Amino acid sequence: MTTPAPVTSPGTTAFLLQAAISFAVSSVAVAIGVFYLPVSGWVRAFLALGLLYVITSTFTLAKCVRDKQEDQTIHNRVDKARLDRLLAEHDPFAQPVP
Repeated sequence: MTTPAPVTSPGTTAFLLQAAISFAVSSVAVAIGVFYLPVSGWVRAFLALGLLYVITSTFTLAKCVRDKQEDQTIHNRVDKARLDRLLAEHDPFAQPVP
């Protein structure tokens, strides 16, 4: 008997809402901090550009991690299907062919 693969949950609605709110609050807080920083406009623009770069890099990294997990899941399913097929075709009492 084979052990079933664990079922991964995409997360509850509350968790997704909490993550979205947390992201929005942290991004807005840093943007406000950059806006009210007592420095010249060029420094503010540089920091704002850095903030946008960090945000886009975060989304890219999250997508890469998700894609890797999905790819690993697909490979595991294919390997399991191959093993199941081999075990189904195997007859331990078959006579060897001379």
